[in-house]
Amino acid sequence: MSARLAPVSAPFDPSVAATIDRLRPPGSPPLALFTTLAHNPRVLSRLFAGGLLDAGSISVRQRELVILRTCAQAGADYEWGVHAALFGGQAGLTAEQVAATKAENPLGPDWSEDDLLLLDTADALYAQGDLNDRQWGELSARFDQAQMVELLALAGYYRTIALLCRTLRLPAEGFTAVYSAAPASA
Repeated sequence: MSARLAPVSAPFDPSVAATIDRLRPPGSPPLALFTTLAHNPRVLSRLFAGGLLDAGSISVRQRELVILRTCAQAGADYEWGVHAALFGGQAGLTAEQVAATKAENPLGPDWSEDDLLLLDTADALYAQGDLNDRQWGELSARFDQAQMVELLALAGYYRTIALLCRTLRLPAEGFTAVYSAAPASA
């Protein structure tokens, strides 16, 4: 499958270059997601202006579980692979756990109760765009209000990113090849 839009090539407009440089992984070329969205510098700038990859109210592990599971549920192999490669290890996830986030039933690896709750939350938010009262109660028993808002924002934001990646048919980044081959279901 080939991309529906060719990425914008360098040299970039100075404002686009600044945005791409801020977002690019250290020592790597710009990601195709960013150079493709550069067709509309306003969307590129605004979509990533307030990114959620900084130190927030939840841990990196919690953040990445929600992102990986949301992208997997959406079939966004591109974004799932980027996060698996760049953040999976940083989040303290094993290779088996990273792969399990893409499985139809992720219950194989040694998950904590919080991990399972986050995977369930991501699944419910993807499938229904909502949490039922039981799910809300379980989440609010373990996470404070700031954390709950962040978890909901992450799921929604990465559903949007997933939509962009899938619809644009972005090919996998070279550094994600090993992750892109992870099974879609187990």
